[in-house]
Amino acid sequence: MKQTSAYLKMRILGAIESAEGKTHGERVKKVAGLSFIDEDGNSRKFTWRTIQTWHYRYKKHGVTAMTNRSRCDKGITRKITPEELMEAINSALPYFKDKGFNKMNIYRFCIEKGILNKNQIGCTTFYRFIREYDLLKPDKDDNKKRLAFSMQYVNQLWQADTMFGPYVKENNKPRQTKLIGFIDDASRVLCHGEFFFEENIDSLVKSLKAAFYKRGVPEQLYVDNGSIYSSQEITLICARIGCILRHTAVRDASAKGKIERFFRRG
Repeated sequence: MKQTSAYLKMRILGAIESAEGKTHGERVKKVAGLSFIDEDGNSRKFTWRTIQTWHYRYKKHGVTAMTNRSRCDKGITRKITPEELMEAINSALPYFKDKGFNKMNIYRFCIEKGILNKNQIGCTTFYRFIREYDLLKPDKDDNKKRLAFSMQYVNQLWQADTMFGPYVKENNKPRQTKLIGFIDDASRVLCHGEFFFEENIDSLVKSLKAAFYKRGVPEQLYVDNGSIYSSQEITLICARIGCILRHTAVRDASAKGKIERFFRRG
């Protein structure tokens, strides 16, 4: 069904004033029983609850509330990002190195090992992400030319990332940990690293504060596009202390190769 235009909404609200009825509610229900012709010549009818909602918005916000707006989170995944899913897949692929596998095998492995949660991403969504973002497609850019760089002085740039850690027992049940770490680009010193059960804003803020207390505040912080690293909280913290927050290109894991190699050596 085509969205209702602001012009048609205002016509319907105008009809309330001349409708029969002793109370506003009676007049709204009377208008709900009428048919209105839209701009395309189609006959349209609306429930009294819909008309009541339009009237409330008009009284509170004026005519601007009658325009149709798209959802602010349209096209944005709410529970997992492509970068986080790519990291989970990369963690699972080494177990299938000498075996044939398909998308179902990878999904089941990630769920069984606790890398992913069913409440976080369903099987159908998992397939859709792989198809839309080519997550299982060989990366043609692996051999692309990259300029080696490092900052000249300590605390000019830190790199941060999250890695899946070992399983530990909690209430006699194995639970996977997440390691959040920060490395100084010039000196390669690990500014701070800490294990958490949950990879969320609270975990990142806690580890970030610990790194600041240990090594001071860097001029720049280089992170990927994961949900916690792109959150409003981390953006505000960096802005408040004068640290420039920088993000890698989407799906360009090699751009943060220094901290990833550090994780693998550990």
